[in-house]
Amino acid sequence: MTVSPTAVPVTTLKIGTRGSALAIRQTERVVEALVARFPNLRCEIVVMATQGDRDKQTPLSVIGGQGIFAKELQRAILDGEIACAVHSVKDLPSTLPEGLTLAAILDRADPRDVLISRNGESLDELPPGTRVGTSSLRRVTLLRSARPDLIPVELRGNVDTRLARVLDAPQNGLEAAILAAAGIERMGWAERIAEYLPVDRFTPAPGQGALGVDCRVDDVATRNLLAAIADPHATLEVEAERAFLRTIGGGCRSPLAAHARVEGDVLRMWALFANESMERIATAQDEADAEDGVALGEQLALALKERVEA
Repeated sequence: MTVSPTAVPVTTLKIGTRGSALAIRQTERVVEALVARFPNLRCEIVVMATQGDRDKQTPLSVIGGQGIFAKELQRAILDGEIACAVHSVKDLPSTLPEGLTLAAILDRADPRDVLISRNGESLDELPPGTRVGTSSLRRVTLLRSARPDLIPVELRGNVDTRLARVLDAPQNGLEAAILAAAGIERMGWAERIAEYLPVDRFTPAPGQGALGVDCRVDDVATRNLLAAIADPHATLEVEAERAFLRTIGGGCRSPLAAHARVEGDVLRMWALFANESMERIATAQDEADAEDGVALGEQLALALKERVEA
């Protein structure tokens, strides 16, 4: 159903978000898109703390992995406290709670990982023994593969906190970090990036760079509003990546990566899967018709899982 901009009543749409500066900026991006499409719509941003925000010390793989930044927001939707919530899609589990749907995936920011280094070195230029911060087992796996002479270090916190630990606090011995390009760029800090890491060498997490908005399945009015701001290419890409995630059945305890790119009528996909010990790693690259991305994601997941678990 298409909603006319003039047909939307003057009402308030409560939109949930985490409280970090990046999360709020991302939610403001969604609000801007909605108001541009529906000038009579009022949006209220509701800030909530999640388990991942409250516990900044415990590794993500220990406290629950994917979903720890979304559970409280999703519960608030189901309880009627908010109509929808904005997420970095890479933080969402492969299957949403019953009663919820991912109603919109917005146009995608740069999906790549980036290297932040204190002295501006690229990944290949970092001296042996350099301590590189990350909270992702995927990035640890890729880092060990690319530079086994570097030392991965657990690094949690908001984007500004992680940047400060590398750039502003030399006493902690952390000389570099790997983060998502999208978060750095959305905060206006692109000049701090030492290197953009190519997707064939550092394949991103499923959904990286994409913003998603979920709401109740039975909330037709909100679903229609959100559908109007969805990006068709980003939707095809993210659906393929999440099909890979869902089929492989992995989370933060199993390092994995999946990145899809729509190029005309073709969807190209890169993927990685490793066992929990990161001793067995399998990668793949393939392409299919853009409309067949979900099937491609499922096929790559099954193939990589068989190779790793054989």
